[in-house]
Amino acid sequence: MDVRKELLSLLDEVLHLEGRTSSFDEHTPLLGALPEMDSMGVVSLLTAFEDRLGFSVDDDEIDGSVFQTFGTLLVFVQNKLER
Repeated sequence: MDVRKELLSLLDEVLHLEGRTSSFDEHTPLLGALPEMDSMGVVSLLTAFEDRLGFSVDDDEIDGSVFQTFGTLLVFVQNKLER
């Protein structure tokens, strides 16, 4: 699985970004920069991780730094998938 591509697709779909993720790179800010990345957006993403990627996230595993940029989120997802 191409984790980067899958995560971009997931973000686009879950947050209804209408293709805007095509310009995302590792430095693209998410939390605080995308209006769609609010508390409900984060919860929807966490649910999608479980549904589509097959892992769950405990409350103590996440904080705002995970969702800081696309790169920080990608590293988090990659680490979860390696376990």
